[in-house]
Amino acid sequence: MTFDRKIRIAPSILSADFADFGREIRAIEAEGADWVHIDVMDGHFVPNLTFGPPAVKAFRPHVTTFMDVHLMIAPVDPYIEAYAEAGADMITAHVEAGPHPHRTLQAIRATGKKAGISLNPGTPLEAIEYLLDLCDMVLIMTVNPGFGGQKFIHGQIDKIARLRGMIGDRPIHIQVDGGVDPKTAPVVARAGADVLVAGSAVFKGGSVSQPEIYGANIRAIREAAEAGI
Repeated sequence: MTFDRKIRIAPSILSADFADFGREIRAIEAEGADWVHIDVMDGHFVPNLTFGPPAVKAFRPHVTTFMDVHLMIAPVDPYIEAYAEAGADMITAHVEAGPHPHRTLQAIRATGKKAGISLNPGTPLEAIEYLLDLCDMVLIMTVNPGFGGQKFIHGQIDKIARLRGMIGDRPIHIQVDGGVDPKTAPVVARAGADVLVAGSAVFKGGSVSQPEIYGANIRAIREAAEAGI
């Protein structure tokens, strides 16, 4: 994956039709999704339970773009290899998920995958300052993780902007997840984000039989984000 800071839209399939993931993934890609975002939750680190490695492996044949796997689990280290083998292109772990995030990032990179680190809304940037050189991406949560459809936390905008300054010219993506829609997209893009995760805002109103609605939603988010830069 060649690095650049163009806006990428990464629909979260947490908002897709759970009975039809294969066709849902193919539909969002055909309608302009740049990445496919997989939210993995364990019912412990966050109050919800979603996709184990077998599910991610089942999604893989349908993903032709880039499979972005966000691990909201603790402990995280014992499962890195399984999600890598399932076909993840990027594996993102939470800095709050264990005592040794440096080791976690090393373990992800050792699998040959891109490595990301995520921060919950209450976690300061200082927690990752000495981890950036191991990161391909930093994910700023703009909601408390665990559920889709939550309202955007505007207090995270300053964190995104400060992170952009910390990164400097290093080839590190800034991803934002939570409450992203055409109204918030220009704000996060202006602050420095380049990968925008959106679930409800992409899938609302559409279906595999009406995928053009997904396309319109993706374009609306992308155009709003690009207009904000």
